[in-house]
Amino acid sequence: MELAIKIFQFILSISILVILHELGHFIPAKLFKTKVEKFYLFFDPWFSVVKKKIGETEYGIGWLPFGGYVKIAGMVDESMDTEQLKQPAQPWEFRAKPAWQRLIIMMGGVTVNFFLAWLIYSCLSFFNGETYTDLTKFKEGIGVTEAGRKMGFQNGDKIISVDGKPAERLENTSINILFSDQVTVLRGGKEVTFKVNENGVADVIKQREAKLYITPRFPMVIDSLASPSAKASGLEKGDKVVSINGTPTSYFDEASSVLNQNKGKTVSIEVLRNGKPETLSASVDKNGKLGVGVNQKGIANVITDKKYSFGEAIPRGLTRTIEALTMQVKQFKIMFNSKIQGYKNVGGPIAIVKSMPVDRDANGGFVINWAAFWSFTAMFSIWLAFLNLIPIPGLDGGHVIFTLYEMIVGKPVPQKVLENAQMIGVIFLLGLMLLIFGSDIFKIFTGKL
Repeated sequence: MELAIKIFQFILSISILVILHELGHFIPAKLFKTKVEKFYLFFDPWFSVVKKKIGETEYGIGWLPFGGYVKIAGMVDESMDTEQLKQPAQPWEFRAKPAWQRLIIMMGGVTVNFFLAWLIYSCLSFFNGETYTDLTKFKEGIGVTEAGRKMGFQNGDKIISVDGKPAERLENTSINILFSDQVTVLRGGKEVTFKVNENGVADVIKQREAKLYITPRFPMVIDSLASPSAKASGLEKGDKVVSINGTPTSYFDEASSVLNQNKGKTVSIEVLRNGKPETLSASVDKNGKLGVGVNQKGIANVITDKKYSFGEAIPRGLTRTIEALTMQVKQFKIMFNSKIQGYKNVGGPIAIVKSMPVDRDANGGFVINWAAFWSFTAMFSIWLAFLNLIPIPGLDGGHVIFTLYEMIVGKPVPQKVLENAQMIGVIFLLGLMLLIFGSDIFKIFTGKL
């Protein structure tokens, strides 16, 4: 049932985005009296699931759910149908239209994607507000993992800015740091600026802990005893751990680090109980845990719930859209960093389906988290806009580049060049699709997905 809901969400999101993206091409094409031969949701090699011709356009649904397309007469596209191009251009064909009209038609899809994301983010800000972890409220600073320390952080740091921009939200900042050059922190009462170590970034990405390498720092106070060995150790609710094996561990991140170094061993723990020191022995399991629950009430104090009026939600939606677009550019850049090797963590449709958000209702059943669904759809809309703007033949960006060339130079790119470029682009995109699918399948069989 959970998988079915995730697949449904993925197909619904893709369907909304594809239909609206293709409408972005379809509507200006019709306005400029250009013949649109096909309008398809999903691809239809060899056969269609459903199709119906209305007027001059065939509308249909393909069986391959990796996008969609509009087939515009007189245009070199992914169908590679060049027979009509051997005849003189007709007034209703794409190639017969002025360059500025062709540019509008080609930019229509990404424009719709951008404004759709803006609309969704504005609605989410207005109806749901935003809940985030406020870095400015981290009175004890941050706790970091080993990968975080390799990046240059230290436990207790208070993050001030990333690449000169103030750091406020942990959720955004922890991701932005991975694509940044330098970070400024307050350390020991002094501002320290350091260059982010790419080896640490590589470890964070490899270990898939992009949101976990930085956490709020809170005291190691026992809240519950969850295992027989914890109860046998003499630990009690309310005990504040001061040190483990003589190493100071007043904070959870410090205690967690020492426990990970003593997996499967017995350790000496000093605690404060009602203000008095006690020394106990406790067993650490194979996962580096004591089998206790920790009081995390302090974390609630760093959570901010922000509401937006209608007038505030619109500019906030635009800001969130631009932030999402900037993130896509940064992620694309990091894919080709030889040291970080972000391409190894690229996920395809299978990975996306698996990551789709699902909640449980009061009866334990699986339900859709609509706020998370729309947030994903907005992010995916921006991703599609960015992807389509990449100047690769076969994508909108490739057509835009050729059209801009024509507008600047004053003459069109030779038809044969367009056809060859389109063929190269299609082969490249098919190869990329196979690589991404292969990556998903490999991760499934190796247990990494």
